Amino acid sequence: MSNTENTNQFNKMKIGLIDADLIGQKQHNFPNLALMKISGYFKNNGYETELIHYDEINPNCLFQKYFDKVFISKVFTNTKIPENILKLDFVEFGGTGFFYDKSPNLPDEIEHHFPDYNLYNNWIKEKIRKGKKEDYFKYYTDFSIGFTTRGCFRQCEFCVNRNEKKVYPHSPLSEFIDKNRKKICLLDDNILGCGKYWEQIFKELQATKKPFQYKQGMDIRILSEKKAKILAESKYEGDYIFAFDNIKDKNLIEKKLQLFKKYMPTTVPKLYVFCAFDRNNIWNDQFWYNDLIDIFERLKLLMQYKSLPYLMRFEKWDKNNFKFIYTLLSSWCNCPAIFKKMSFRQHCGNNKYIIRFEKQYPEIALKYFDMKFGEIY
Repeated sequence: MSNTENTNQFNKMKIGLIDADLIGQKQHNFPNLALMKISGYFKNNGYETELIHYDEINPNCLFQKYFDKVFISKVFTNTKIPENILKLDFVEFGGTGFFYDKSPNLPDEIEHHFPDYNLYNNWIKEKIRKGKKEDYFKYYTDFSIGFTTRGCFRQCEFCVNRNEKKVYPHSPLSEFIDKNRKKICLLDDNILGCGKYWEQIFKELQATKKPFQYKQGMDIRILSEKKAKILAESKYEGDYIFAFDNIKDKNLIEKKLQLFKKYMPTTVPKLYVFCAFDRNNIWNDQFWYNDLIDIFERLKLLMQYKSLPYLMRFEKWDKNNFKFIYTLLSSWCNCPAIFKKMSFRQHCGNNKYIIRFEKQYPEIALKYFDMKFGEIY
């Protein structure tokens, strides 16, 4: 993003904004916060902004006929966008989808500007007209969205925050909460790791009397008695989401799940189960075999404490002979209604790949294929 000291050149200009993650068939149903802030900033300075949406961007489209400046943002690295669009001199682009952990920050005056929550209105109306249900767009219409903190101290190799070394306060609630929106969605990376500030932030959120959630998940490994109590006292929206990324944390995760259940015995938390990432950067057959066992061991623990998994596969998940297993595991784990009622074997039925896998690796099938939610002690 260009330095905003040059924004005078945009005077009376029309600004086009492209949410690249909306392009193509696999669309993401969450607004791009950076674009909403950019739109809010330029609107506040008297410029006209508009969301440009194309199911497929035509590389020859004449943006410059209608827009003097176009900003493109994307969150996901696998989102495709024509390279020649990015080379146009009136186009600027940014976001983790382009630069991952080296993504440049927005200028402070844009980063801390109130978001334009109306940016997606026309796009939403068009999608509803074509048959989409209104509830699909709840994050666009019902939630105020922002970061109360940024950063993380974990430095996980696979994370966009791997260059960070601490968690620090980022924005006051007044910077992004719309009083007309019923709920709040926070995108913080590790709110529970923010030293003495986490408690103050939760108290301020509770004071709004609005339901809120930390959508990126929280670090259950640093859950304490005080943190568990405050979580239980909060008007929390949806699932309490945590992460179980590494089998080496098994004993600690079990201890923290016991603590969580102490304060919320009937609540079913959800934990991201990250897989298919080789920390030794080898990705050989032995790694894939061990990775599947690691997944099942984590699922076994979550079943024991009536907790739900959400399987998150690293991009190399399909570069092996077990990719069908990862696909079936994902369809099982990521559908709570199925995971709560069926074992993996029941979910797979007479799938020929599963039958073949069981013949080749009977020790895995015998130990894990018949596990069921809430029935492991």
